[in-house]
Amino acid sequence: NVPFPINEVVWDYQVVGGGMDEQIQVIIAAIKADYLEGINAAVEESGLHANKIGIATTALYNAFRYNYADITGCSLLVDIGARTTNLVFIEPGRVFMRSVPIGGSSITAAVAKEFRETFDAAEFRKKRDAFVSLGGSYAEPPDPEIARVSKIARSTMTRLHAELMRSITSYRAQQQGSTPERVFLAGGSSSMSYMREFFNEKLRVPVEFFNPLRNIATAESAPVGEIAQSAHLLGELVGLALRSVATCPIELNLLPESVVRQKDLEKRRPFFIMAAACFLLALLGWSAYFARAAQVTRQSTQRLQDKINIMRQAEGRVDTINDRGFWPQILQELNARLPESDIWITELAATSGEKLLGTGEKRTGEAGPAFRAASSSPPAASPKTPESGLTVDGIYVRGLYMYNPKQQELVVDYFRNLAQSPFFVVDEKKPERVIKSNAVPSDREWAFPYELQLTLRRPVKFQ
Repeated sequence: NVPFPINEVVWDYQVVGGGMDEQIQVIIAAIKADYLEGINAAVEESGLHANKIGIATTALYNAFRYNYADITGCSLLVDIGARTTNLVFIEPGRVFMRSVPIGGSSITAAVAKEFRETFDAAEFRKKRDAFVSLGGSYAEPPDPEIARVSKIARSTMTRLHAELMRSITSYRAQQQGSTPERVFLAGGSSSMSYMREFFNEKLRVPVEFFNPLRNIATAESAPVGEIAQSAHLLGELVGLALRSVATCPIELNLLPESVVRQKDLEKRRPFFIMAAACFLLALLGWSAYFARAAQVTRQSTQRLQDKINIMRQAEGRVDTINDRGFWPQILQELNARLPESDIWITELAATSGEKLLGTGEKRTGEAGPAFRAASSSPPAASPKTPESGLTVDGIYVRGLYMYNPKQQELVVDYFRNLAQSPFFVVDEKKPERVIKSNAVPSDREWAFPYELQLTLRRPVKFQ
């Protein structure tokens, strides 16, 4: 994951393996744009211009592949720097990279804490006295201060070894890699005495110093002895330099956006000149073309606008036609949801905002038109006609139910049936919002009134 917004970084990627039945492996590199611009500014102040900017781990990988192409199996390149240690697992068709925040400065910080001195003084002491203590039955140096420094170095390298083993386990489990068969040491901190012996003891595999000049010829005037002693420090430089003379396995380039724009501009400059000349020659032709195109566009737009106006005028009529079957559907639905016997509807009224339409300003539940007197035959329902221009969002139902064994529960059954209707919004858990009146039966009358307030799922506007 890139821990910064993508628009604040310069990044690049490359597919390095996988495909077919294997998981595709991709290397993604990113650096904050402002930090990279600062580095590039320092380079340009020296009179140089950046052509390629890579990262240390991929440069080490390229240098290793060029110089150790004859090696098979899994190799581990351990680059111990000042602040971090880069681990590069290399085997045919596979690469895995990881950085560990342990390096030479970790030893210096521990020495400074142990001797209670400044970081610079501890760095001087480390360079003068430090080596990795061999531990075990080996005799300690006679100078107690040197012995303390060597133990601090061994303790720090032991932490690094633990991180290294954790990385090997992760590489084998998550990347399906192999156990390293050999280890190559690189970086400035790997020069500390007995560093190779320490890792040989811990890892129990061959350990040697990385030589990035193994297959590279040096000039006759070059100091061969000095180069041989510091060859393990040149891995990143050799890996990046190889990209100028050969095709490398990984060719990530983190050039700043300003440099990329400048290079792109230089490549396109001849084309810009030609394009400017063509533009000047074609300017008059373009003017005539766009004038004609604008006229045609205006005419087409006007024709479309006329059609849109006609359709908008017909929109209200279409809605009226679509709503024509509303009341028959409502009546059919109310009748279909009635229990089988002993209950009927005597009156329907449309409501808008909980106000009965056709009854002045009376709200639902207030006194309205009187019920018809109960008779031997059920009276027909008579819906009230809503006023033109209003939106009907509910139906007020009045009716009667006969004296029956279920008594008032018959109205509740009707309420439950309506809760299943696609036309009404009814909360089955809150019957009090729908059942506005439900008379208590008595043995003096044969029919009893009830009232229901139903909310339409789709309000209807009357023209």
